[in-house]
Amino acid sequence: MQPINIYLVRHGQTFFNKYDRFQGWSDIDLTEKGIADGRRAGHLLKDIQFDAAYSSDLPRAFKTATYILEENTQTDIIAPTPLKAFREQFFGTFEGVRGPDAVLDIVKCAPASAAHITSFSDLLTAIGADATLDAIHAADPEHDAEDSKRFWTRIESGFDRLRQLHPDGGDILLVSHGATIRSIAGRFGDATFEGQAPANGSITKLIVTEDDIKIAYYSVTDELPAN
Repeated sequence: MQPINIYLVRHGQTFFNKYDRFQGWSDIDLTEKGIADGRRAGHLLKDIQFDAAYSSDLPRAFKTATYILEENTQTDIIAPTPLKAFREQFFGTFEGVRGPDAVLDIVKCAPASAAHITSFSDLLTAIGADATLDAIHAADPEHDAEDSKRFWTRIESGFDRLRQLHPDGGDILLVSHGATIRSIAGRFGDATFEGQAPANGSITKLIVTEDDIKIAYYSVTDELPAN
């Protein structure tokens, strides 16, 4: 197959983002800044002729994708195709909980080295995305939160689906979520990305081949790099 260039965008700011609350499969509206985040990303991507456009099936991602496409001058695609595989990780009973409050419980199920940590980004930096996923699952009283195995099974099925749909390669828009994007960037690029939340409306470029994924750049909010 030919390489697929995926322009992976984090959705615009939501009210839960603004209030620093965990937001996985739950959904809440974009703020005015969130709408502007989508349009800014659209302006940066306006000259790319997308062969297809996708988003997570969650409304905040779908809406952001429509704002991006409205700014594009090279495509007649007006709405993305939803792909459930690329929705955010599921936080279980921690959905909607303030980040610092959730982390206090999660670190109890994390390696002992994380006992002093109070922020989600610091937790990811200290123990990595997969161990954090497993700690969230263990700390969830209902154990509904995704562990790393369930999460990656879902994400990998999404990439397999894109490979099947686009064997001839091309340029694709995909709007997803913060924890999902940082996990992808950390696994296939630099592990330090796991501790750096992508900005709302930021662009991460993936180059997907038959048996590999490369990160061309991560969390860009201004001029896009040439590659």
